[in-house]
Order: sequence, then structure tokens, then C-alpha cells
Amino acid sequence: MKEYRLIKSEEILLLKSQGCSSLNWNELYIKNTTDLSRIVSVEFSGTNYVSEIKGSKTFYGGISKNNCIKNVHLHNCKIGENPFINNVKNYIANYEIGDNVLIDNVDIIAVDGACSFGNGVSVDVINEGGGRDILIFNQLSAQIAYLLALYRHRTVLVDELKRMIVEYTDSITSTIGKIGDNVTILNTNTIKGVCIGNGTSIISASKLVNGSINSTNTSKVFIGTGVMATNFIVSSDSSVDNSSILVNSFIGQGCKIDKHYSIEHSIFFANCQGFNGEACSVFAGPYTVTHHKSTLLIAGLFSFMNAGSGSNQSNHMYKLGPIHQGIMERGAKTTSDSYVLWPSKIGPFTLVMGRHYQHVDSSDFPFSYLIEDKNKSYLVPGANLKSVGTVRDAQKWPKRDNRAEDNRMDIINFNLLSPYTIHKATQGLKHLYDIAAISGDKLEEYNYQDMVIKKSSLHNGIKMYNTVINKFLGNSIISRVEKEKIETLEDLREVLKPKSTIGQGKWIDVSGLLCPITALNLFVDKVERLELSTIDNVIEELNTINNKYYKYEWNWAVELIETFYGIKIATITQNEFISIVEKWKKSVVELDKMLYKDASKEFALHTHVGFGADGNEEERLADFKSVRGEFENNSTVVEILNHIERKEKLGDKIIAQIKEIKE
Repeated sequence: MKEYRLIKSEEILLLKSQGCSSLNWNELYIKNTTDLSRIVSVEFSGTNYVSEIKGSKTFYGGISKNNCIKNVHLHNCKIGENPFINNVKNYIANYEIGDNVLIDNVDIIAVDGACSFGNGVSVDVINEGGGRDILIFNQLSAQIAYLLALYRHRTVLVDELKRMIVEYTDSITSTIGKIGDNVTILNTNTIKGVCIGNGTSIISASKLVNGSINSTNTSKVFIGTGVMATNFIVSSDSSVDNSSILVNSFIGQGCKIDKHYSIEHSIFFANCQGFNGEACSVFAGPYTVTHHKSTLLIAGLFSFMNAGSGSNQSNHMYKLGPIHQGIMERGAKTTSDSYVLWPSKIGPFTLVMGRHYQHVDSSDFPFSYLIEDKNKSYLVPGANLKSVGTVRDAQKWPKRDNRAEDNRMDIINFNLLSPYTIHKATQGLKHLYDIAAISGDKLEEYNYQDMVIKKSSLHNGIKMYNTVINKFLGNSIISRVEKEKIETLEDLREVLKPKSTIGQGKWIDVSGLLCPITALNLFVDKVERLELSTIDNVIEELNTINNKYYKYEWNWAVELIETFYGIKIATITQNEFISIVEKWKKSVVELDKMLYKDASKEFALHTHVGFGADGNEEERLADFKSVRGEFENNSTVVEILNHIERKEKLGDKIIAQIKEIKE
């Protein structure tokens, strides 16, 4: 504080003449450059520091006002350079305030005693009855939260992670709050115990209590009209607006919470959107989206999920309290008015339609439809692989990442086809073969774990899973050799040889991180052996696992290639390799043609209903084209056709390359 000095007696007289007062003028410190003429009607108590005041701020409508400190009670505050602080009805107490802030028409901003600013708050996720509580903190990622919530059986791991979080929380606990540089707080009521990062805008908020707003000058946070938040953390690049409510909640990076959305005991991670509805005890992994007033997300784990209007999940049938816990694996969608009775588990990239009153488990059947008809849950395995919407979603997610590239806490692997989904496809394929073998081909419907599979769906599912497995394995083996110089068969075998066994076996989705369970178990072992002792160590190790994804993927793919095709990589022949590529070409073209056909449905004649409201058929078609465009020029359709052409050329190129190698 060497740049500050105690205020002089003649300066005190000037401030008094401008309506200022102090319980003890000997506790007011200023700089030589502090323009005291800009300090008007200010009451000082405790120890205060005031920096240089010059320049002006521009308000909505183009109005410019000189920077000043006016009509405010300051208690134990340090004010940065060039503030505009005006009309604080009660006081600002125990805050360090950065440079170039704008605080106008506010009720109270204060910290009272030691405060951790939302860090260390316990949040009951996934199961509203408790038992999966996590401690939120500024550095919480989807992966750390996943381990805390779902690895309760690894008690040492959970205890160690909680210890690290408590250690971090203790390190930031303070009796002094912080308001960063370039912060705007305007027309806001109550702010108590809130740490406010650089560049934050708080406009017309109602109440903010015990929280952290982790904004930066390049990744700003906006808190808007009527927002009420208690025991909360909001991460960078996010916004909360329009009377939304947060209670015991964590909002990750790049999220949008708006239009009266209500969140209680929930955590939302990267690029989630919550509008109109409500969430209770929800673990919303990356890209969970809900936009409708009548939609309730409750006591579940979600990610890459789109909730339709009126979606609901619950179970109040148990006398000892509700069993509110369910999982919708990545990419699941619900249609309007859908219902799932918890506990249930929905497989990845599955569309849920209707109201399901059985405890279904479709987790081994990715890319499916789960459709209710006459109170039965019909499973249509692999049907979503034909949907152009599935591919469009996978393409759009990376493009809609709102996070700054240099600061991304959540690890997100966007791959649609991965060992995680393909492993499930192999499991689903096995189940379908077993059902067909045991039950024969005479039945029209088969019962499987509280679900019904029609005979036609079973046979189509077998076809779809075989097709997608061929596509994935072809992708993997082509990627392995595409950029390699291969002159002999021995060169080919060496390139294809796996470098380790890590990656073989089951793969899991750790809320965005796709990895073999063996790699995650090695990580867990390190934590339990105290080899990873800080949150920074944990984050670094999880990123290392992610960085090795393609190495692990190939180790897994080799194992499947050998079992699925009945060959050995160590002795693979040219013909065996070429056969895999030929199957890949056929699968790619087949799937793309299905997508093309699915896309064409949106341009069929029956979809023209409602267009050209007052005209004839010709005018209706013209109106449709002006709004929806022409099928042949649709960007997704064009990409499908280009994809077929590119992949056929790539397959031919690789086959020619392998044919030329020497035995």
C-alpha cells in the first residue's frame, strides 16, 4: 500500500464541504492523483483506500457521466482506478474493487465474516434423496463431478477429492470480497458474499448471495434482470438472465440460463442451455439443452441431451421415499410429452417417445428408438443411425462451443462413433443374436428386460449394428495406414501392431471424456495412493488420458477386428486388409444413402402443408422453397453426397496402395 497515503486535514475539509463524513478520518487513504472533487456525499467507516479518479463512463442511450464516488457508504473498501460508484442505498462493505468499475443504483454489496463465495457448498445431484452429494468449487469440471457423484464405491478416491476441494476452499476463504476490473453492476438489489470476476456485467439482478462469478475480460459473464442466486458458482462465458433462479448450483462454461429457468441442487457443464423449465438434483453434462416451460429434469445424469416439451422423469411409488435416479447416456433425446419412470437407463443417442412406466435399461442398444405404444416400451435397435438429425447434431456440437479456446475446464470428445458407442453396439448385436437363437423366427414380438422388440426391428437392428461396426473398424484401420509409408507386408503388420493393451475392454463416457475403464482405474489408483495430491494434478492426469484417446482407440479396435473378422493383426494378409476396407466402403455408402433418404422426407410433398396459405400448388411450392430452400442445395444434403464421393475415393486409394506392397 506504499502508493497510498493518509488523507490530509485540508483535504478532509474539502470532503466535508462536499457532504462527506467519516467515523475516523485517520483510516482514509488516497493517492496523490486522487481527484477529491469527484468524491461527493460519501460516508466512510473502517479502513478505506481510494485510487485515482478521472475520465468518464458512457451509459445506455449515449449519455456520458464523469467518473466519481457519490452517494455511498464505504466500509473497509479498496477502490481501484477510475470508478463510477453512485447511489448505493445501503453500503458497500469489505470489498476490494478493481479498476474501471461501474456501480450505480444498487442496494447493498457486502461480505460479513469469513466467506468462501459458493466454494465448498454441498449439492445433491442425480439422487435427490442424497448419497451422491458433491462439493462445488471454482475449478469443478464435468469429469471431477462424475467421479465424486458416481464412484461412491471408491471411498478413498471420493474422500481424497473432497479433501482437495476443501483445501482449495480454505485457500480462497476470506473476509474480503473482490470485484474485478471492468465490472458493471447496475440497478441491482442485494449482493452478499459474492466474488465477481473481471468484465462481469450484473444488470437489474434481484439477489446474489454466497457465490462466485468467474468472468474474465475475454470470457465475460452476464447476470441479468430479476436473477436470484444463492450458494452458486457461474463460470466464464456464461449468462444467467430473465428472473432465473439458482439455489445450490454450479453453472459451467459457455452456458445460457434464461427465461425464468429454475435450478436447485444441480450442476450444469459446458454449453448447456436451460430456458423456461426447471431442474432438480440434475447432473447436466456438456450440451444438455432444455427450452420448454413444461419440462422438468429431475434426479438424473444427462449429456448431449435435448429435452422435448413436457419431458418428465419421476418415481413416487416407494413408501420409504422416492427413488429418483436415472441415467440418459450421451446424445439421448426426448420428444414432447415423454415420461420415463426412474430408475431407468437409456442408451446413447436414443430417441425416447411416449410414456414409459417400466424400469427400462436400453444401455446396450445405442442409436435406438424407445417408443411407447399401449403402455409397452418398444425398442427399435439402431434406428437412429438412419436419422440425419443424429449426424447433424454431431456436426453442430463442436461449432457451438461457446468457451474460450485457451480456457476449457471440461474435457469433451465429440466423436459420434467411438469405442464407447461401438462397444455397446457389439453388446446389442450379441443380445439380438441371442434373442433370435433362443426364441426362433416364429414370434412377431420378443420381450427383453421390460422392453418389446418386434421381429422386423430385431433383424433391422442386426443389420444396422453390423453396418456401423464395419464403418468404425474401417475408419480405424484406414486412419492407421493413411499417412504411413508402407512398402512390404511386414511394414503393414508393424504399423497395425498395437503398442499396449490399455484400451482393450470396456469404454466409458466420463461426462464428455471417452476413455477405457482400465485407464480411468489407473488414474483412480494414483489418487488413492496419494500420487495425485492436488486438484491441478488431477486435472493434468485426466487431460493426459484424453490426449491418448487415439492410441487407446486403436488398441481397442485391434481386439475387435480380430474377434469380429476372425483374423490376427500380427499375420494379416493383403486380402484380409482389403476385405475390411471393402466392407467399410459398402457400410459408409449404405449409411449415407439412408441419411440422404431420411433428409429427403423433409422435402416431400406432405411437408408442404401450411406453405402457400392463400395460393395454388405452384405458389405453395414456391413459398416452400423460399423458406426451406431446395433439397439439392441443402448444406447437410450436399455434405452427405460429398462424403460418399470422398470416402469412395479414399477407399480406392488405400486398396490400391495395399495391392502394391510386397509380400
